Amino acid sequence: MSARYDQIGRTYAKKRQPDPRIAAQIEAALGDVRSVVNVGAGTGSYEPTTVDGVAIEPSAVMISQRPPTAFPVIQARAEKLPLADRCVDAVMAVMTLHHWSDVALGLTEMQRVARRTVMIMTCDPDHEGFWLDDYLPGRRDLDQNDMPSLDWIENQFGSIEVQTIPVPFDCEDGFYGAYWRRPAAYLDPSVRDSISVFSRLDDVDYGLASLQSDLETGLWESRYGSVREHETLDVGYRLLIARIN
Repeated sequence: MSARYDQIGRTYAKKRQPDPRIAAQIEAALGDVRSVVNVGAGTGSYEPTTVDGVAIEPSAVMISQRPPTAFPVIQARAEKLPLADRCVDAVMAVMTLHHWSDVALGLTEMQRVARRTVMIMTCDPDHEGFWLDDYLPGRRDLDQNDMPSLDWIENQFGSIEVQTIPVPFDCEDGFYGAYWRRPAAYLDPSVRDSISVFSRLDDVDYGLASLQSDLETGLWESRYGSVREHETLDVGYRLLIARIN
């Protein structure tokens, strides 16, 4: 993860601001915990402001963009958390599992450190996606290769609660599915630079050229314009909550 984000993450904080509606869902899932570790913490999005916390992040570039209000950070990896057993109430990980070198080991480490709760925001690789996948057909294969399935994750914990994260049409966090009702945004290089999918796909130029053409001719509108009728959309993001016994 650190090598990729040392290259593509230099302007990450500009486009990846926490969305308050998603933040509220995350904080509700965490509950009344008093201490949190954020694993694969990046620039600090979605770290609760009312708890004691520590962030774990391997990339120096991402660490350099963390605001003063973010958790204090330790440069380390999910697979080897430099923390004692059962040292915090909750451990969280937001859109980071697909960057870990050993997801099973990272999840074991999260369980070791947490006293009460492990909470993960991730994508369901089996979700059918949304219209952008028609222009980037390799994206689903990429996720199915890189993203652990929800069933597999549940097996690591014994049981999990799964919540759908409805993505608002004006989502402030610029992840892959955030612009589902703002298609022209995907033509902006500064938007794509903050979405790791575009750096992980071998060739996106043809798909982006097709999208631009379809927007100019009105073909996109005729095929997908019905999404504009929605305020939120399920584009595959999930919140997973495991309670530690």
